[in-house]
Amino acid sequence: MTDRFTTSALVEKVAANLHDKIGELSNAMRDRLSTRIVELEGEGAIFDLLYASIEGNVENILHSLRHDIVVDNIEPPSAAYEYARRLAQRGVPVSALVRAYRLGQQFLLEQAFHEFETVDAEPEQRAAGLERVVAVTFDYIDWISQRVITVYESERERWLAERSSARASRVDDILAGTETDVDAAESVIGYRLRVPHLGAVLWVHETGTQQDQLSRFTKAAGAIAEHLGSKRIPLVIPRDRASAWAWFAVREDVEPDLDVIRSLLGEAGGPPVPMVAFGRPQSGLAGFRRTHEEAVKAQQVTTIRDDPTHPVTSFGEPGLKVASLLAHDLDLTRDWIHDTLRELALDDEHHDRLRHTLLLFFQHESSYTATAEAMLMHKNSVKYRIASAEKALGRSISTDRQAIELALTACNWLGPAVLV
Repeated sequence: MTDRFTTSALVEKVAANLHDKIGELSNAMRDRLSTRIVELEGEGAIFDLLYASIEGNVENILHSLRHDIVVDNIEPPSAAYEYARRLAQRGVPVSALVRAYRLGQQFLLEQAFHEFETVDAEPEQRAAGLERVVAVTFDYIDWISQRVITVYESERERWLAERSSARASRVDDILAGTETDVDAAESVIGYRLRVPHLGAVLWVHETGTQQDQLSRFTKAAGAIAEHLGSKRIPLVIPRDRASAWAWFAVREDVEPDLDVIRSLLGEAGGPPVPMVAFGRPQSGLAGFRRTHEEAVKAQQVTTIRDDPTHPVTSFGEPGLKVASLLAHDLDLTRDWIHDTLRELALDDEHHDRLRHTLLLFFQHESSYTATAEAMLMHKNSVKYRIASAEKALGRSISTDRQAIELALTACNWLGPAVLV
């Protein structure tokens, strides 16, 4: 004859039966979760902690069912909180944690349904009991999920802040030449140092911006890394709200296409659109420092030039290295340029065209034909401009040509800051 149970008694019996095999249930649930959710794969202490978290939650649910305790009066398992913290520290997305609770709930309900089938009770009794188990389980999962998510997010923020500080400090040591343990440095900054690097500085003009630009810089760096063919995540170190340093693991022969990178920056979000200054590819720990130093010098020149139409600069561009040297004392450089170029150093559109034409003329081995082709102009127009440039100089361009070309290069890179 079928036994008659009250709903509470039936639920208590099923919960007690499940509790008798809680170790087996917890192991099976851990296996399912680690198989279904790849982010939860692990070994050692983290795997043991997953088991402890599962066991604590199952214990709470069964305790609530057996003794008719509302979830607000239950103490969250400490292992569940600690597991959430560990996942946050390992960078496991919070979605994996939430999914684990949903799949855990599904597994426990499957076991409860099976246990109800083993109890000799009327169908309507089972239905009522199952309804009670489902309701309590859903309430508990909703309750505990909110709590572990809060713990996860708090730990993630703390962990990222500490890691960012540690990474920045270790990078500073590398750049200062005081870091000697390369393996330890790599572990802290999460970036390999025994490879070729391309250093960069990313920044926006709004130094007083109210929003942190790190997410935009990180997105831009990711797009640049893809363009460079880098197989590793770039190292991005924020310096303040409006600037960051970056390193890309690249081939030694990589040649960034500055025009392509310029188009990629617009896709990083904005305004403001980030500006980027690159060093040149350099290898190893010393190369990590050198390419960064070059990127910083390129940024300094770009900042002095202040030309929003040229947001991407490379230290490898012709003339920039010399311009970076002349940028150290702008007053002295301005006086020297004026002495060398005379009226050709005037800051207006007419003399800018003459300077540009004369510089191209020098760069094309003083060939009128080659210069005309480069400028898409008639050769006679180039000759006229060169003659006009000589008039502004007050002498032939063959007189002290090296100084004239150097001054023109400085004007090209440093712009109005060295013109008169």
